[in-house]
Order: sequence, then C-alpha cells, then structure tokens
Amino acid sequence: MTITTKILIAMLIGLVIGSLLNAFALDSSFVQNYLVQGLFHVIGSAFVNALKMLVVPLVTFSLICGVCGLGDVTILGRVGLKSFALYLLTTGLAVILALTVALLIAPGQGFEHVQALSDFSPPPAPPLTEVFINIVPSNPVQAFAEGNMLQIIFFVILFAIAMLMSGEAGLQLASGAEKLNEVMMRVVTVVMDFAPIGVFFLMAKTFSEQGIGLIMPMIGYFSVVILCLLLHAFGTFSLLLMLLARLNPLIFIKKMRPAHIFAFSTASSNATIPVTLQVVEKRLGINNATASFTVPLGATINMDGTAIMQGVATVFIANVYGIDLSIADYATVVGMSILASIGTAGVPGVGLIMLAMVFNQVGLPVEGIGLILGVDRLLDMLRTAVNVTGDATVTSIVARGENEIDEAVFNDPDAGVITEIELPHKR
Repeated sequence: MTITTKILIAMLIGLVIGSLLNAFALDSSFVQNYLVQGLFHVIGSAFVNALKMLVVPLVTFSLICGVCGLGDVTILGRVGLKSFALYLLTTGLAVILALTVALLIAPGQGFEHVQALSDFSPPPAPPLTEVFINIVPSNPVQAFAEGNMLQIIFFVILFAIAMLMSGEAGLQLASGAEKLNEVMMRVVTVVMDFAPIGVFFLMAKTFSEQGIGLIMPMIGYFSVVILCLLLHAFGTFSLLLMLLARLNPLIFIKKMRPAHIFAFSTASSNATIPVTLQVVEKRLGINNATASFTVPLGATINMDGTAIMQGVATVFIANVYGIDLSIADYATVVGMSILASIGTAGVPGVGLIMLAMVFNQVGLPVEGIGLILGVDRLLDMLRTAVNVTGDATVTSIVARGENEIDEAVFNDPDAGVITEIELPHKR
C-alpha cells in the first residue's frame, strides 16, 4: 500500500469520526477538552508544524540549486516572467469562471438568514505600495525567522546569482547546497512516513468542530464554490496542460494526488511546498532547476481558489442584500482579484482581506463576510488543493517551454511512488 493510499484512508476515517463526534458527543466536556482540543489539536498542529519546519530550508537549498543549475541569469529572468504571467492568467480565468457560473446559478436569492449576520470586521489591508516595497527584505535573517516567502525568494535568488558570479567559491557553495538539498528531501520522506497519523487528527479536529450539518443553510453558496473549483481544477488546468504543455491531464491529476491530500488536510499552500516539490520532480519528471523556482513562487502569489471564492461570494452577497452590480463592477472584481493575489500574498487571513477589499471597491457591505465565515474553513481546504494544482500546472508549462521535463518519468505510473521510508539502518 502506498503512503498516499494510507493518507487517504486516514483522512476518510478522520472525517467520519469527527462528524460523529460533532453530531453526538460535542457537548461532552471530556470530548471537548481531551479529544478535540487535546489529542486531536496537539498531534494535528504538531504535524502541520513539522511540514512548515521543512519549508524554509527546503526552498532555500532547492532554489540555490535551481538558479545555479540554470547557469544563466537570462534563463532565470525568462522562467520568472513566464511563471509570473501564467499565475496572473490562471487567477484571471478563475475569477471570470466563478462570476459566470455564479451569475447563471444565482446563489443567495431568497436567502432568509440575513438577521444572523455577525459584526465582522476584517483585518486592515496593507497599502499596495508598502507590500511591493516589503518584497525586498531589510533584514534577511528576520525574513527567514518569520518565514516571509516573498522576501526569502528575493534574497535567495539574489544570493544564488552572486554565487554564479563568484567563480570557484560559488561552485563550492553550490556543491554544498546540492548535498544539503538531498538531505532535506530525505527529511521530507521521513516526515511523510508519519503523515497518515497527522492527517487523521487534522481531519478529526476540523469535522468535530465544524460538522457536516453546518453547510446546510449555506448549501447554495457552498455548492457553487465547489462546482467552480472542480471546473477550474479539471477543466481550465486540463486545457492549459494540453494546449501549452502537450501533456496528458489525466496522468497529471492522478500523479498529483499526494499533493492534493496534503493541501486539503493542511489548508496551507506553504505547508504543502515540500510535498508539491517532491511530486513535480519525482512523479512528473520536472527538473529541479525549474520546479525549485516556480513552486515556491506559486505557493506565495497563486491564489486561484481564493479568486473563485471571491467571485462567487460577490454574487452571493449582492443577491442576499438585493444589490444590482454593473458590468463595470464585475470587471473591477476581476481586476482586484488579480492585483490582490500579488499585493496581499503572505499576509495572514489573506482570503478575507482580499474579499473585504473587493467588497469595499464595488460597494457591498463588508459585514456580509460574516455569513460565509462558518463554511470558509471547509472551502479553504478545497481552495488550497486547487491552488497547489495550479502551481504544478504552471510549473509543467514552464518546464515544457524550457525543455526541462522528462516525459518518460511523466508517463511512468510508478515513477516516484513512495511505499515506505528506507532509513539508513534498514536492510
């Protein structure tokens, strides 16, 4: 049994047990204090921390290897521009798809729960100019300590370019970085060996707190968001893969399953970076030189899932309050979604900040966000899986353009499959 199958089974068991606890035992102080907030919370959070622990060193060493592997700053610039343009394109397509589907289905018409609105006040959005200034770290050590991915990517690329320009000293450092990167990939596989346990407790905690029944009053909004996420993941990305990368989308989706499961259970693109990197390199056959640049960048600025949520939420709240939006308003939503995906990257609560910015821009009541907060955690898990799929799709397209993908590995169903972790003392 592969590690992915074990994780999938653990996820389903956690979902069932969590939902049963929510339905029948949530009032029990023992269940609340010792299971949900005790055992489930501690082990689940520890597992997410273990994944996040890998991100900064793995991205650092992998990015250094990638830039040095390219060997030419002009190639790096070309890869960077392609990746950036493709991420903006997929975000734009995502929000246009969401608005189109939501306008056709019209969720929120005749909604009877307006009186249940909470006094929601979103965290303030940082000025766009400040965000772009802050891409350049004033203190790189602080950026590494805080895990600020945009600043880390900027500094590491600059450092790796300087290594290329430094001759023999840079070559020696690059050789050391390759060895460190290899060790970090081994650490990833060791952490993944404990993934079924971590995923079980994460799912059990989420569904024991949220419950399946929570989505019933919001079934219209919830269903439209899920429909748009599925259309984007299996429709838009499949078309892009066939047209721009000339790859079989069915093989791609099947091989992305480990990253999907991790993204769904952790609801964090950054925490999923180690698994995404391993999948695109080992399973899809993409060269580390390309993947090490495009995957961390995508995890930071690619927000297709959030853009879909924004589009559907805009139509939903407009219908709930009976506000008519014009074509210009919808065009503003598209533009704001694309801009905000770069401008608010790396900011905590980014989805709600982006949504509040959009609502303010088109004149919708920001307190309406309180309506969708209840189901947002469950949708966030699905949004993250779509975001990770987008990261891998763009990586595949860029790799095809740079001739950095091994089709024999991509087409091999067993390439890169993890069954068990081989530790050094095992024979």
